[in-house]
Amino acid sequence: MSNEIWVVADLTIGGDVRKVTFEALSEARRKLVGKLGGQLCGVLIGSGVSALASELGKYGAEKVYVVENELLKDYTPEAYTVALSELIKKHNPYIVLAGNTSVSQDFLPRVAARAEAGLAVDCIDLDLTDDKRLVVKRYKYSAKSIAAVEFLDYKPMMATIRPNVFKPEEDVKNPEVVSESVEIKPEGIWTKILEVRRKESPRPELTEADRIVSGGRGLGSGENFKLIFELADAIGAAAGASRAAVDSGFVPYEMQVGQTGKVVSPTLYIAIGISGSIQHFAGMGSSKVIVAINKDPDAPIFQKCDYGIVGDLFEIVPVLTEEFKKLLAQQ
Repeated sequence: MSNEIWVVADLTIGGDVRKVTFEALSEARRKLVGKLGGQLCGVLIGSGVSALASELGKYGAEKVYVVENELLKDYTPEAYTVALSELIKKHNPYIVLAGNTSVSQDFLPRVAARAEAGLAVDCIDLDLTDDKRLVVKRYKYSAKSIAAVEFLDYKPMMATIRPNVFKPEEDVKNPEVVSESVEIKPEGIWTKILEVRRKESPRPELTEADRIVSGGRGLGSGENFKLIFELADAIGAAAGASRAAVDSGFVPYEMQVGQTGKVVSPTLYIAIGISGSIQHFAGMGSSKVIVAINKDPDAPIFQKCDYGIVGDLFEIVPVLTEEFKKLLAQQ
């Protein structure tokens, strides 16, 4: 058993490394590497991904394992499971981490089963016990409480981390790149990728955005969400929504921010017509600056925001949008 800590890179459809990978590398370096006395390593799985090793090195990876195969070009749970589980069996890492993304949620439980490893998902804290067992914290009961989970002494110990919880910090290394070959049999891949369709949007991806404008039930209808989109476009932001707005059918689920939606951590979060329930705050509370617009002065969001505007959003938001446009035009 090695003392290596692995972070499995999560990639976008376009082949870029997701921010959550850098967050996992940074937090593992801060909280785990020193206590374990091991080496921080990245893992890249795919086709033509070796050039991304330097990206992992920027955030502290001293070694990067690369598994490349044409059968890994498009994600399938069967191929990715074989690739990672065989790599684990060969090198016996101490800890394996990844972002809690849809891809990781799909194939990491399969990897854990094949590797006979424990797996904790959606973690918001990482640490080691005195006898070097991984201990993590996770939300439970819709973020009303936090559970601490200690691993037994089985290796590897595996966990996925919630995106936008940890701060990515660069610690540039020139990583050793280890190319690995894993046998993947085509007949073992039952999932067939017939076509990949990407939904084009002029706005940044919600979980990766530095600025977000979100709307709630206070908008009153899906048509009124044009105010959210116009403001978002004016400042180059992503557009989000509360669960109440999604449940009301105003916008699709993919825009939902909160405990049961996406977790975000932008520099600027503008909440418009959102009351600010604890479930919504669980998904955006780590935003650096929170601005709230609501006609109810007693709305919970005003207890959590940095700047609050009490008033009619239908009067305030158009004026705010125009002011942003003027300010950005001057710059």
